[in-house]
Amino acid sequence: MATATDQLVGYGLVAFSLVLFAYYTIWIIILPFMESDHQIHKYFLPREFSVIIPVVAGLLLLLFVGMFITTISWKNRKNAKKAA
Repeated sequence: MATATDQLVGYGLVAFSLVLFAYYTIWIIILPFMESDHQIHKYFLPREFSVIIPVVAGLLLLLFVGMFITTISWKNRKNAKKAA
């Protein structure tokens, strides 16, 4: 069973994900159909960032996954040489 701290962290991550999803959905789907001088536009970044941020996040994710796989491969190769 998960401890109370684990559950709290899990609920926090789910809540953060839901808020982020709602913000991005409103930013991408709803704002283009609203007047550009509407009050709500001041709470959102410029539209260029709607493409830049996910691309940069995806590249960083690929970088970290690649670094993780490389590190694990090196450690496995080093351990295989010691065992032989």
